[in-house]
Amino acid sequence: MDWVIWIGTGLSLAGVAGLIWCINLALQARRKGLPDAEMRARLQQVVTYNLAALGVSSIGLMLVVTGILLG
Repeated sequence: MDWVIWIGTGLSLAGVAGLIWCINLALQARRKGLPDAEMRARLQQVVTYNLAALGVSSIGLMLVVTGILLG
């Protein structure tokens, strides 16, 4: 079951990279000094990406735990 652990590790790292990307997107939007309506729209989009990255990361962590328990 080592392959499950490695796949889970890859997914977890991809999720963490996605979270870092979301932080970067939010900081870029803040630095641009957008009007309130545009800032809200941009941050809503970032929240969507953030939840997706968090989901990928949690699926990866579940795979790691499953691989450890079965291995």
